[in-house]
Amino acid sequence: MYAVVRTGGKQMRVAQGDSIRVEKLPGEVGEQVELPEVLLLGGSDDLKIGTPLVDGARVVGVITDQGRGPKITIFKAKRRKQYRRKQGHRQAYTEIRVDRVEG
Repeated sequence: MYAVVRTGGKQMRVAQGDSIRVEKLPGEVGEQVELPEVLLLGGSDDLKIGTPLVDGARVVGVITDQGRGPKITIFKAKRRKQYRRKQGHRQAYTEIRVDRVEG
């Protein structure tokens, strides 16, 4: 069974045993986390499509890592105007191992 969940403004397809990286969620490593916004549930022969969410469906997993992604450099410049701006960014993420898809 698989599901399409919405978290952090993004949608992703997950199944039992998958490891996914999502936008930072509160919690410590080893804690259980629930993703209640399930948009679609699929299996071997049946398909449940939510309007917009599937009633009673949820995805349960365990937080395996809290980290930050690679550094991205943002550089802006306007020629002949002596305007330069340099900024760095590292996006925080939460890695989740999906234990079960309920619905």
